[in-house]
Amino acid sequence: MSQNKIIYVVIFLLMVMGAADPVVAQSNSSQPDIRHTIEQSLANDAFWSVVVRDSTGQILERYNDEKLVRPASNIKLLTSAAILDELGPDYTFKTKIYGIGYQAGGTWEGDIIIRGSGDPSISGTFYNEDRFHVFDKFYSAIDSMGIQKINGNLIGNTAFFDEQPYPEGWSWQDLSFYYGVEISALSFNNNAVDLRVYADVQIGEKPRIEWFPFDTKYVSFVNEQVITPRGTEYDEYYRRLLGTNTILLRSKLPKGYIEKESLSILNAPRFFLDTFKKYLEYGDVSVNGRIIVDPQEVNWNSKRYKLLTQHESKPLKKLLTRVNKKSDNFYTEMLLKTVAAEHYNARGNTELGLSLVEDFAVAMKMDTTKLEMNDGSGMAANTLVSVDDLSQMLIKMQEHPHFNIYKKSLSIAGVDGSLKNRFVNTPLEGKLFGKTGYVSGVRSISGYMNAKSGQTLAFSVVTNNYTDKTSYIDYVQDKLIKQLYKKF
Repeated sequence: MSQNKIIYVVIFLLMVMGAADPVVAQSNSSQPDIRHTIEQSLANDAFWSVVVRDSTGQILERYNDEKLVRPASNIKLLTSAAILDELGPDYTFKTKIYGIGYQAGGTWEGDIIIRGSGDPSISGTFYNEDRFHVFDKFYSAIDSMGIQKINGNLIGNTAFFDEQPYPEGWSWQDLSFYYGVEISALSFNNNAVDLRVYADVQIGEKPRIEWFPFDTKYVSFVNEQVITPRGTEYDEYYRRLLGTNTILLRSKLPKGYIEKESLSILNAPRFFLDTFKKYLEYGDVSVNGRIIVDPQEVNWNSKRYKLLTQHESKPLKKLLTRVNKKSDNFYTEMLLKTVAAEHYNARGNTELGLSLVEDFAVAMKMDTTKLEMNDGSGMAANTLVSVDDLSQMLIKMQEHPHFNIYKKSLSIAGVDGSLKNRFVNTPLEGKLFGKTGYVSGVRSISGYMNAKSGQTLAFSVVTNNYTDKTSYIDYVQDKLIKQLYKKF
């Protein structure tokens, strides 16, 4: 081959290579690559997995992106997308209250039944923090009939879901707290009591406690806490004894400290009924029968069931913000079971819900042979995914008819949700829409950002097996994301 032909071939190959990798022309080469930043960090012995794609899906930069990682709550990005796809943004829950029997003057002779619908929002979250909003609606319906006494049982029907209270793989250590509560078709106040602790007496004494609802006797607090001198460190210890509603309190609180904590309860539907009964009694409606949880399916079209009233929740597009902005495990798992119940017209359960998520993942061009899910929220230790697949889903989701609703459910950097305090006073404030995740040894952040060039990027940064402080991992992750913002 002549020398001129060799030169032409070389030039042609260089042109082809340049066309195959337009990132080089787009990127700011003054920014270090992600490998360098990770290796220079103090957490370089942890496992890092990073990817960034442009809006077409082309990978701009990657690091261990095809390896399986524990995503923690970043898996909610997939779960919530599948839920939105399956139910639609306007889906609502309808919780109904029925009567069996008849009215004789001011007495209802028979049972009152509340039919659980899987609504996770029977709390104050969407009702101006009025946690009794739904109960008041039910009470008002009974009161408007002139009923002052119920000569029968208060029954909660839970047949919409199965009777498995937790997804497989949740750690027993998490089951005392608001992020590890039971999942039930009939749920109230996120299936937790809200404890307040006031260190307002003398040093060495027990702090004063109160709790919602009604300082209920449904739970029993063993208060072994102690007040320490001002300026000492708050040392938290709360533990519900498994299989009971006894909650052990052994925290050390500096004088003047006020602590708020939501703690889980045992038997969520019974907690719902117990609280509703007390609410009726506070309104001078007595219930003379028992509290009964009924998991059996019922023919609600039978004439023996008289519909007294119903509560309809806010639409799914609002509830989804709890999943992604607030990273709410309870909402996620409740919605996951609802998807299964509605799709299969059967009792909702986690396994059926996850099968629908996997079907959705296939439609999003994810490699489901590398996807392992045991819950929808990422608390299970054996839930695994690659950031390559997770970012692929984020790209494909941009074509979804409900993408704008999906994106609005994400936290906005420096503005709200779990990203409210990150990227504040940086160019990414208000320009990054994402989801964080955390379980012990795992920190993650994924989503969309508007890069310096103006293009939209999908990114995912996951750190596994770290021993440094989580605040330092956040620092390194934020540094990586800022570099990607400037580079592309």
